[in-house]
Amino acid sequence: MRRTFKYIPIALAAVTLVSGCNRNTAEAADTTAQMVVGTENIAIAQHGSVTNGPAISGSLDAELNATIRAQISGSIVATNADVGQTVKKGQLLGRIDASGLQDAYLSAKSAVSSAEASNAVASRNLQRSQTLLQAGAIAQRDLETAQTQAAAAQAALEDAKSRLATAQKNFDNTRITAPFDGIVSQKSVSPGDVVQPGGALFTVVDPSTMRLVAAVPSDQLSMLRIGTDVAFTVTGYANQEFHGKVKLISPSADPTTRQVQIIVSIPNRSHTLVTGLYADGRISSQTQEGVVVPMSAVDTRMQRPAVVKIVGGKVIHVDVTVGMRDPTAETVQITSGVAAGDTLLTGPAQVITPGTPVRVQPPPSDQSAQPMGSDTPNSTPNSGH
Repeated sequence: MRRTFKYIPIALAAVTLVSGCNRNTAEAADTTAQMVVGTENIAIAQHGSVTNGPAISGSLDAELNATIRAQISGSIVATNADVGQTVKKGQLLGRIDASGLQDAYLSAKSAVSSAEASNAVASRNLQRSQTLLQAGAIAQRDLETAQTQAAAAQAALEDAKSRLATAQKNFDNTRITAPFDGIVSQKSVSPGDVVQPGGALFTVVDPSTMRLVAAVPSDQLSMLRIGTDVAFTVTGYANQEFHGKVKLISPSADPTTRQVQIIVSIPNRSHTLVTGLYADGRISSQTQEGVVVPMSAVDTRMQRPAVVKIVGGKVIHVDVTVGMRDPTAETVQITSGVAAGDTLLTGPAQVITPGTPVRVQPPPSDQSAQPMGSDTPNSTPNSGH
């Protein structure tokens, strides 16, 4: 489990203590040198996980979506669906005027019936001619004539059937139907609009599975695997983390940017996410468990990384060994030198001299608490009176 730390720099103050009637000189000298550290400059080492991987960002889109376009020209006579409406595959969304196409369809259907009758007559004549030729009642040329007529009748029938199929398709295209189960996300026409072939009519999406198309630098390609988990946040859903998996990795890099396109598949059965939202996340290529501390608690300016700990009420510097870093969460794994539960100093508190006694100042319990350094009587701690 990843933990996030928040730090706000504060000033450190040496607390000057006033000797009380019942305090001896040694106690006063000891407390005078004590440094007070606010909780904002304190970090507690904890056992957790550190994740590392390429950062990605992009817009969400439904994995299955279709823009339904007009296949024929005509006037919209009715619309049966609105934006946001759930539809089933084959459900009627709208209709285009079919008056002229219906006449063409009926004419083509009649032509097929006529061609079928002519083909039947030609077939019977051919059979009769074959029988008569065997009996010697007709010449060979009469049989050839019958064969020619039968072939012409068959071709005419096939042509009529083709014309009927075209008329049927055009007539069917007057009915605008949903291509799959989903939700209408866009409606581009209203009754009375005249549309042309290719004009957008409706857009239907299946929001149960979303996808994120993003790009990753080619030098991080070795960290990508199909099925790798991706954690991301989405605009409009503060403090909520979503997860998906890498579904596709492009086999080629962009020649200009040297980035590789990937597609992340995201389950969305509750329909929480919607298309068009901006997502910002990271591919979880590597994860390690161990002692985790904020990056700000580790001083990397020296040859060996070090931390400043509070042990027995005093400050000590300890060399540490760092492991995996998590730039997004700003945490780092410590493999030696720090144990879970250790108290570390961060920010300005790290400059305190080793061996200096320190005391952690808890935050004020209410708004009436006076800031340190105020001239009011309440601002002087341990007054002893």
